[in-house]
Amino acid sequence: MSMDVTGQVSADQQRGKLYFLHALGRAALPEMVAIDGRVFRVTTFIKHDFFAATGFYRCEQTGQKGVLKMARTEPFLGLPTKWLGRLINERELRFYRRLSDLPNVPAVIGRVGETGFMHAYVEGRPVEKGMAVPDGFFAELLGLIDTFYLRGIALVDTNKPENILLGDDGRPHLIDFQISFDVHNLGGIWPATALLRAFRRTDVYHILKHKNRLRPDQMTDAERRIVERRSLAVRLHRTLTKPYFIVRRRLFAYLRDRGRLMPEGSK
Repeated sequence: MSMDVTGQVSADQQRGKLYFLHALGRAALPEMVAIDGRVFRVTTFIKHDFFAATGFYRCEQTGQKGVLKMARTEPFLGLPTKWLGRLINERELRFYRRLSDLPNVPAVIGRVGETGFMHAYVEGRPVEKGMAVPDGFFAELLGLIDTFYLRGIALVDTNKPENILLGDDGRPHLIDFQISFDVHNLGGIWPATALLRAFRRTDVYHILKHKNRLRPDQMTDAERRIVERRSLAVRLHRTLTKPYFIVRRRLFAYLRDRGRLMPEGSK
């Protein structure tokens, strides 16, 4: 598969920035990539965090839209991390390919470098408070989680509404499998199977929370009980991750306000 990557940030943008907190360091996402003879040019830089940088692209020849995700390559505290970027990239690619037959998961367009890949852009928008959601949306979404489970996969990240898209076709679409769980990676035996069941429960719990906010009229009594009674896995997840996210959010806000971090979506 042929590939070409170019792109760099300006010296002014780099000055005073804690670039080691960004996945690509001083670099930006490439302005252009070539995949199998097709040239994709960036249209929007979306996100550049510690683990990955993401942007929207469009093919010059066909007009096809794509989403490029480049995993970490920048050393951290003097330690190399490109190996981690390759691991993250390969791991997420496996999920997309294992689920490639599902219309609710965007197809992979191709690899980009050692730590990146591009998948098809989904016409639609992330679920958010106040948006109108079709009647069958959450039923199909929960059915999709069950399909994942039967394949030994849990999404894990359903608490983030930006990972759940309402397509222009009215159907749910799922993106971002960076921290998803595949029971086969641990041999498909206990305790991997127990973890899979626990992660599925947390996936269902968070989807029902979204449903309760957006379509409370469709909530059943059983679903309300699930939302009101958090499982042990959900409570443990919240206990372990809440302090981290509070500290991370405040630290990044502090650094960004003082010009030490690049704003989201910037080059």
